[in-house]
Amino acid sequence: MASGGTLLFIFTAICVTAVKSDEFVKIECKTTNVGDYGQQSLLECVIKTAELAQDATIRLVIWRKLTSPEDEDGLPLVVFAKDKLNKKSGYRFAEPLWDKKNMNVSLLITNTAVEDDGYYKCTVITDRGDSSMLNTLKVQARYSILTVYSIPEKIVPNKDSTLICESHGGYPRGTLRWFDEENHEWTGSSEMEATQSDDGLFQLTSRLSLLRGSTFPKYTCAVFNASGGKEDEFTFETNIPPPSLHGSEEDSNRVEIYKIVVPLVVIGSLMVGLLCVLLIYRWGSHCEYTLLVSYLMI
Repeated sequence: MASGGTLLFIFTAICVTAVKSDEFVKIECKTTNVGDYGQQSLLECVIKTAELAQDATIRLVIWRKLTSPEDEDGLPLVVFAKDKLNKKSGYRFAEPLWDKKNMNVSLLITNTAVEDDGYYKCTVITDRGDSSMLNTLKVQARYSILTVYSIPEKIVPNKDSTLICESHGGYPRGTLRWFDEENHEWTGSSEMEATQSDDGLFQLTSRLSLLRGSTFPKYTCAVFNASGGKEDEFTFETNIPPPSLHGSEEDSNRVEIYKIVVPLVVIGSLMVGLLCVLLIYRWGSHCEYTLLVSYLMI
């Protein structure tokens, strides 16, 4: 049986070890970060020590790129071990003159690419304890200025045509939406295609079919990023009157005839009525007969 002194020593050693790991040293990171494509990105992490461990010396630092939060064997990007620093091209500590006494272990990505999007883990071991922290980087790239054109090049009334809207160089995948001049949305009548290039950026193409007899004077195409924010818009003018004003030629002729005939009928009725008033004193009931005949003729 172990003596009371031995048990006390073992208990004390276990407690000290636990304090070293959980209380003496703790790494604090900004867990969610946003990086712009083609620019520098910073994953901020700083080692915090208790008062009794302020003179802690770093023995090991490992920055890994993970495939998922549960990944334990991610790709090493920056490794400091046995007083030697190894780093993958494009990745380094944020402070160029970093050494094992520097508690700022932030990671700098010098040229952010789409492949940098994802999960990262920083692990630190010191002579006073160890700690690790998981964080993420969300890469974003702004979509290019929109290009909108029609097929055929000149839109003709009462003939089918297509509007095509394009934007490229964005990330993550965005959307193209269509609106008419009264801001009514027509995206449901369009078809959008998104293709990803070798660098991971997206090319967006949307086709809006314009049916004969239902084409509006203006259509606006807008590109929205993955967060729903509008990045650009372009208004295309078809130079065609609204659908209610460009009916068939036969309908137009009927409208013109109606505009001429109706006033003539009204004027004729007024003249007959006035004539009856003037002759009522001469012919009496004969005027009533004349008025009746006139209305029957109309």
